[in-house]
Amino acid sequence: MASLGEFLREQRRQAKLSLRQLADMAGVSNPYLSQIERGLRKPSAEILQQIAKGLRISAETLYVQAGILDAEAVKEEPGAGGVPAAVLADPELSDEQKQALLQIYTSFRNDRSRQEKEKESP
Repeated sequence: MASLGEFLREQRRQAKLSLRQLADMAGVSNPYLSQIERGLRKPSAEILQQIAKGLRISAETLYVQAGILDAEAVKEEPGAGGVPAAVLADPELSDEQKQALLQIYTSFRNDRSRQEKEKESP
């Protein structure tokens, strides 16, 4: 799996956007976006959301690439968002609170899936 920076660079190139254009669209500085693409900086969930808007892709896609969201939880969510999207979109929560809530949510979902699989086993 490609790193977040490599993924962002590829998405930016496919969108035919320069680094400066995407930085302007996302409301971040050109050097900061460059550092993210080179793997030198780890952006917050809010910054990823802004970048996703600029790239016209789902924020969840970037959250998965950044390791904030579990890919399986996103696949299983109806509407490809649900609880994770609501947590990440809440402006009242800090990045640390969002990550903690998402980890707990993912853990609960994984436990439930594991329990259901155990019930199905003879």
